[in-house]
Amino acid sequence: MAEQLTGRKVAFLMTDGFEQVEFTKPWDALKGAGANVILVSPAEGRVFGMNAADKADTFDVDLHVSEADASEFDALVLPGGVVNADHLRMDEASVDFVRAFFEQQKPVAAICHAPWVLIEAGVARGRNLTSYPSLMTDLVNAGADWSDEEVVVDQGLVTSRNPDDLPAFIDKAIEEIAEGVHAGQRA
Repeated sequence: MAEQLTGRKVAFLMTDGFEQVEFTKPWDALKGAGANVILVSPAEGRVFGMNAADKADTFDVDLHVSEADASEFDALVLPGGVVNADHLRMDEASVDFVRAFFEQQKPVAAICHAPWVLIEAGVARGRNLTSYPSLMTDLVNAGADWSDEEVVVDQGLVTSRNPDDLPAFIDKAIEEIAEGVHAGQRA
C-alpha cells in the first residue's frame, strides 16, 4: 500500500468546521500510500476542525479554491462536518470545483455530511451512495439511491456514513484513486 498512489495528486476540499478525524485519517493514509495531498479551501490561511461539537485543531490551507483546477488533480476527498459541508455547498467556486471532478470522470470520496456538496454540484442523481443518516431524504430527493452501509462505491464515487466507517472508506478511496479515471463517473 505504501506505493499504491505514488504520482497521484489528491485534493482535500474543506473549510472551517470539518470533522477533524474525517480529514486527518484519510490524509495520513493517502499520504502513506504515496499520494501528494493538497488542502484546498475557500478560506484563507488556516481552517479549524471539530471533534463532534468541540472545536479542534487548525490546519494550513495549501491552495485557495478559486485558484484550484481539477485538471491538475487525480482525485478529490470531501471530509464531513455539518458546518463544513453547509458552507462548501454555498460557495460557488467550491461547488464548481467538485463538479469538475465528475465532468473529468475522476474519483471522489465523500464522508458523513459531505454528500450535501454533491447535491449542490448536481452530481447525486442516479448515483448509489450513503451518508450521515440525516441526509438520506435530501439525497433521495436529489435523485440518489441511498443505502445505509459503511461504504458504497459507484464508478469512482466512494461514500461513507461517519467516522466509524473510516477504515472501509479509506481502503475503497485508495482503491478507486489507484484505478484512476472511471467512465461511469459523470456530472
